[in-house]
Amino acid sequence: MSFKENLLKKIQIDALAKKVIASFGPPDSGMKIDKDAMRSLLEMSPYAHQKTRDLDLYIGNGDGETTKILVLDNELPIYRTIVEDVAMRKSPYIKEMASIRNIIKILKDSDVKISTKSQSVEAIQKACIEILDLSFNESDIEEITGDGAASLDSGYAQGITESLTLLAELLGYQPPPKAFRIRHHDIYGALSEKEGGEILYGPIVIFSLIDNSLKLIKDQISNYDKGKLEFFQRVTQGKEKADIEGQDVFLYLQEAVVNKS
Repeated sequence: MSFKENLLKKIQIDALAKKVIASFGPPDSGMKIDKDAMRSLLEMSPYAHQKTRDLDLYIGNGDGETTKILVLDNELPIYRTIVEDVAMRKSPYIKEMASIRNIIKILKDSDVKISTKSQSVEAIQKACIEILDLSFNESDIEEITGDGAASLDSGYAQGITESLTLLAELLGYQPPPKAFRIRHHDIYGALSEKEGGEILYGPIVIFSLIDNSLKLIKDQISNYDKGKLEFFQRVTQGKEKADIEGQDVFLYLQEAVVNKS
């Protein structure tokens, strides 16, 4: 796959992992995990699916006699052992429960369980990303910005959003905090937090889903700076000119990515 395809896949992996972790809910909430999202994440991992007894197991690469095995249930445990051991512990036959040794294993699995819940999701997320080639050169970035500029020229909103999402990922730009959210706009920016609840946001990329206009404000804006927040609002409303507008936004982001790498 191309760099662009791999980066899109990484973004998808991160979104799925975030969705699964959010589905856990508070402790003791009784909420069930989003198994569909977790299954989609596992399908992009090097873990192989295996149905054993009534269990959905996902088997990692072995390192000798044992291997990592994830059980797709509400706890999402990952074990380092063998399939037969996991099957006995998680779904024992009656005859297996006749053994005191097996009963102890069933009641206490800390000897082989290495993670659960969000830690397991993060382990699978990492495994998914590790098999992607995310190395790139300047021509890869030019392809992304070129596609974005062409989409802007033709008014193709989905193409603009895709290119901006990829560039935001490369630059570490974040979705807007509350003070910078505007309806019907996709907004990305560099985010930093200071003591006392102050948030600095910028440079800020502003894409209007209403008229497909694209703008960029170079400065960092504090959520405590009423004047600059009003300026930000006027820019989004088209009442003030931004520092950079149109296709030049993609050139600015391209240079920022190249300079960062």
